[in-house]
Amino acid sequence: MPHHGNEEEHGSSESRRDAEQQENEPQKPVIHDNRKVDPKTGQARHPGQDHAAAAADSGDALSQAEDILNSVEVPAAESVAQGVDAAAAEELRNDLRRLQAEYVNYRKRVERDRAVAGEMAVIGVLNSLLPVLDDVDAARQHGDLADGPFAAIAAKLEAALKTYGLVRIDETGVEFDPTIHEALIQQPGTDIEIDTVSQVLRSGYKSGDRVLRAAQVIVAVPA
Repeated sequence: MPHHGNEEEHGSSESRRDAEQQENEPQKPVIHDNRKVDPKTGQARHPGQDHAAAAADSGDALSQAEDILNSVEVPAAESVAQGVDAAAAEELRNDLRRLQAEYVNYRKRVERDRAVAGEMAVIGVLNSLLPVLDDVDAARQHGDLADGPFAAIAAKLEAALKTYGLVRIDETGVEFDPTIHEALIQQPGTDIEIDTVSQVLRSGYKSGDRVLRAAQVIVAVPA
């Protein structure tokens, strides 16, 4: 007769020894390759998933709140009135309407504040570059920017600033306007009936309706 019991006990002993050996063996570190660019192919790994994750992380809380409010339907008085009186049902409807109106006003205020903040940031950059434009004007008046690479760079700078709404105030022969002109000198003029800008000593600048700096001018006044 075969001794099945001994074979089973022997097999169980070996299983226990294998399990104990696995437990005693040091765990090998698991290395995850989180590089976004494959070092072999040079291609980006799952760019679409990365973009989606970034968008989810930076989700607009206002948009999420708006989705929640829009998904809430103002219940009809008949459906709300089940178990409550009509006055309570109407009060609930008014509360929901008021909450939605308050949210709309809040979102408009936030968007307006964002627009103002962006505008102020642009104006700050433009103001910081006005001394550079003054140097460009001085170099141009002395003939240093007639041609060459520096003339091209100056032209590109001025063109770039125009795209951000920067407008130069340097016209002559126009009516003196104290909101955009600073009169440094007044002198009698001929054939004029109103105070007129005869010469611009330093250009002024504005962005939209905001005057960044008034132009310093000589004003001709009627004799």
